[in-house]
Amino acid sequence: MFDPFKNFDQAGYLQNRYGEKDPEIVRQLEHTLFRAGLDDALAHVAKRRTLYYNDFLTVHRILFSEFYPWAGDDRAVTAPDIAVKKGDTLFCHPLDSRRAVEEGLRIGQDKAALQQHSGEVMGWFAYGHPFLDGNGRTMLIIHSELCHRAGFCIEWQRTRKADYLTALSAEISSPGRGHLDRYLQNFIGASRDRCQWGGAIDGIQGLDGSIVQDTVDGEYSDARVVQKYQQFEMNRNHSISGRR
Repeated sequence: MFDPFKNFDQAGYLQNRYGEKDPEIVRQLEHTLFRAGLDDALAHVAKRRTLYYNDFLTVHRILFSEFYPWAGDDRAVTAPDIAVKKGDTLFCHPLDSRRAVEEGLRIGQDKAALQQHSGEVMGWFAYGHPFLDGNGRTMLIIHSELCHRAGFCIEWQRTRKADYLTALSAEISSPGRGHLDRYLQNFIGASRDRCQWGGAIDGIQGLDGSIVQDTVDGEYSDARVVQKYQQFEMNRNHSISGRR
C-alpha cells in the first residue's frame, strides 16, 4: 500500500477528500474526475504562449483537486523527505522534480528537438514525477500540447501500455539513448485540431489506472536510501542542464 502520509487508516488513500480506501473505487473516482476536468486542462495549456513548471501544477490541480486536497502541490511540498519508486524504476529527489520537468519543457519547446526526441521529453517528465498520483495523465496533456505546437501528434490509442512502460522505464534509467524515442516514432501522426483531443485522450487504453502502484522506498535520512539513489544518478550519467 502506497502510504507516504502514514495515515491511510484515518484519511484513506493519499488523504483523498472522501477518505476512500478501496483501490478500485479510488481508481474509478480519479478517472471520473479526470474526464470531468479534461477540457478545462486542455484549454489552460492551449492559451499559454510558453509552458512552465507552474502549468504542470495547474493542470494537475484542474484534474484532481476535487479528489485530492493537495492536488497541484508537488512532492517537494507533500513528501520532501520520502524516496518514491514504481516497481524497479526510481524517481528523482523531490527537490529535483522541478528541474527535471523544466529540462523536459526546455527540449519540448524546441520544435525541431521535440520531433527527434519526443520520448526523451516524456522521460524527463516521468523522472521528475512531481506528484504522488496523477503524473501520467498530467504529463500526457502537456506532452500532447507540445507535440501539437511542433506539428505532429502521438497516436497514443495505438500504443500498448505494457510496451510503453517498458520503454519509459528504460528511458528513465538510461536517458538520452533513444529508448522511448524509438518506441514513439512508430506512432507519430499528423497534428489534429484541439477539439478532437478530449475524446481521443479519454479513449486511450489503460489511462484509468496504473499496472504498478508507487511505493515508498524509504526516507532520505536513511544512508542506505541516499547511497542507492546516488548510485542510480551516477548510472543515469545525464545532467539536467543538458545532454552529455
